[in-house]
Amino acid sequence: MNQHYQNVPPEHWELNFTSAYASAHPWEDWAECWAHFLHMTDALETARATGVMLKPRQPDEPTLNRPVDPLKPNADFDRMIDDWMALTYVLNNLNRGLGLQDSYPFVLSAAVIEKLRFVHDTVSVNRGGIQSPQSPGG
Repeated sequence: MNQHYQNVPPEHWELNFTSAYASAHPWEDWAECWAHFLHMTDALETARATGVMLKPRQPDEPTLNRPVDPLKPNADFDRMIDDWMALTYVLNNLNRGLGLQDSYPFVLSAAVIEKLRFVHDTVSVNRGGIQSPQSPGG
């Protein structure tokens, strides 16, 4: 934590980390990925339970049919990410319409998505879902 507050985050940290803080140390990166994954599963579970669906009028905007159940063993991670992108798209647009800051101010790079996939796979393995996770980058 001291390293984070005493140093400037590395240039282009957003290409590999969920937050500038995650770039301070591998343990912080791990913790931030887990926290991010938990936020995603919580929000998607709530969206699913309350029947949130998005059917935009514009063809280039994301659609959200019934969100994937993120707590189900073998939940489709790619679908989960697609649902998450659609949900955060509408949340941010609602906030912007009210003159507020984005409720989800993150950009998920390909490297971060793979880290989140590793967390997802780790959870799935321990729930009796998939066989075993592959570590990111190898």
